[in-house]
Amino acid sequence: MDPVEVGRELSDHAERTAAHQRRDRILSITEAAMLSVVAVIAAWSGYSAAKWGTESSVELARASSTRTKASRADLQATQIRTLDSVSFNAVFAAYVSHNAQAYRVAVRRLRPGYRPAFAAWIATHPLTNPRAPPGPAFMPQYHIAQGDQAKALERRADTDFDKGEHAGGNSDKYVRITVFLATVLFLVGISSHFPRTGGRYGLIGIASALLVVALVQLLSLPGPPT
Repeated sequence: MDPVEVGRELSDHAERTAAHQRRDRILSITEAAMLSVVAVIAAWSGYSAAKWGTESSVELARASSTRTKASRADLQATQIRTLDSVSFNAVFAAYVSHNAQAYRVAVRRLRPGYRPAFAAWIATHPLTNPRAPPGPAFMPQYHIAQGDQAKALERRADTDFDKGEHAGGNSDKYVRITVFLATVLFLVGISSHFPRTGGRYGLIGIASALLVVALVQLLSLPGPPT
């Protein structure tokens, strides 16, 4: 070959080699940068998933405890209501039989919280008034604090349960994002072992798409609870 042509071929080969080395260097830098960024984001996502999982467990445990308290308060309200009913039977028997002494004794035995409702019911003249309520328990003055407490505790338990479900959902979403990020790490990690540049570009492109999806989902989620 002509020395000029040989020199030109060597120069072209050197340029191609230098260009190839530049592409490899750029790809290597890109892969290292992606690995670093994704590793940090994956760690944050895993931490958030763990925090939301703990928050879910705490809220669900609180809901269970509150519901137990509500059941206990409702049982106490039922017992008090039964006691009021039994006490009223004795008072009513003395009232309809016009036994004043037995009536006074029976009234004194009424539960203090029951007496206002009973007095209001007596004021309606139930023996002669057909529109009178069936008993003191149907009067607006009849009130059992434990019953109201049971209802309030049930509402609080429902709220805590909803919070626990919401926190569990957030935890699952963070876990899903962590899986996406782990896939990105895998694709970027194996791309450097491909001898062909096209293969490396393809893997980095797929990893970049998954990273964008993960970031979009990550930005839509609330941060970890304090």
